[in-house]
Amino acid sequence: MVGSLSQRPGFSGRRTGHPCGQHLQGTRANHRPRPRTRHPHDEESRAWPAAQREAAHDEAAPRAAGQGRTGTPRSRTGRGAGAVAALACAALLLAACGSTDSPGAAASGGGPAKKDGKVGVILPLLTSPFWQSYNDYVPKMAKSGGVDALKTVNSNSDPAQQITDMNNQLNQGVAGIVVAPLDSAAIAAGLQQAERKNVPVVAVDVAPEKGKVAMVVRADNVAYGEKACDYLGQKVKKGKVVQIMGDLASVNGRDRSTAFRDCARKKYPDLKVLEIPAKWESDTAAAKLDTLLGAHPDIKGIYLQAGGVYLAPTLQTLKSKKLLFPAGDERHIAIISNDGIPQEFDAIRRGDIDATVSQPADAYAKYGMYYIKAAMAGKTFEPGPTDHDSTIVKTPSGNLEDQLPAPLVTKENVDDPKLWGNTIK
Repeated sequence: MVGSLSQRPGFSGRRTGHPCGQHLQGTRANHRPRPRTRHPHDEESRAWPAAQREAAHDEAAPRAAGQGRTGTPRSRTGRGAGAVAALACAALLLAACGSTDSPGAAASGGGPAKKDGKVGVILPLLTSPFWQSYNDYVPKMAKSGGVDALKTVNSNSDPAQQITDMNNQLNQGVAGIVVAPLDSAAIAAGLQQAERKNVPVVAVDVAPEKGKVAMVVRADNVAYGEKACDYLGQKVKKGKVVQIMGDLASVNGRDRSTAFRDCARKKYPDLKVLEIPAKWESDTAAAKLDTLLGAHPDIKGIYLQAGGVYLAPTLQTLKSKKLLFPAGDERHIAIISNDGIPQEFDAIRRGDIDATVSQPADAYAKYGMYYIKAAMAGKTFEPGPTDHDSTIVKTPSGNLEDQLPAPLVTKENVDDPKLWGNTIK
């Protein structure tokens, strides 16, 4: 059974002011972005100690004019036709008319595709452990893969800025771009610009809803939800479980939520699934979980769709309700998360949570570099199994997506040195 809590009195949840604008009216100089949903890693820094936040902020501070700000699947889709239309119009003003009929064809004002050259790498943000780790992996994977990658550019949680960052890279003459989209609809404006200039693009973590990319490098988010469902189904057997969901306007939030719900209904009919739509917002998750626990103190399990956002507020809420007990205690509430960040591993070791699904920050960087190099050389791929334990599938937009494996981490393998969460300081 599934019970939605989105309309329950007291479940409105104060929404924090997200730094990332989703809609652009007129020019960027004259208008501020409207509120929109969050990337799943966007608020991780709020959950960790101030010293860590300050360190991330210091790293994110200055950037030169025309460069990305230095400073998280996290996955974001568009917030309606207005954002897409406005950003697309802005893109049209910045480009000459023309189109490409094939990857190697000359575009009007663009010229033929380059087989080598510099690659721009654009990050969504740098205030989360996940994206900080990805950022560290990029130069290493670029070097090992023989890719001449420029210093990463940070769009600082702003989809409109991300389009500007892509245009800046294109104007510098890059031969390819690897981007982690903040908004899977709005990114189409940047992709259109790249296609006009015949510059291939690889998307990491988030699949664009529209626009052409050479490859999407992303873990299977449906598998995230199914793994969480199977883990709780086997642990809890019978009773109430809650999934704290991401933004249902985002492909990552939809995939995880639907997969968890469908799996529970089909395989574990004795589980009653309650749902908290939290939009990747830590304060919303905390407020709604607090209300839910007041109405349902007999919760047996929790699925956190993004540990970087939801881990700390969930543990704090359980502690305040005197419901936080270590694994092995009969009063323990089973918890499984997503991300694979070090903080989740520490929580598993303490017994606060039971498991997480590790989203591969290292493989995102590795295969982002691999596919952009291949695209620049004119290589193409087909759907099917790969040689690195993943499967390439065709997305609804017609692009190809390499769905990388994301291992389940429990106390049995949490100290595995091969897990990327154990390789960073």
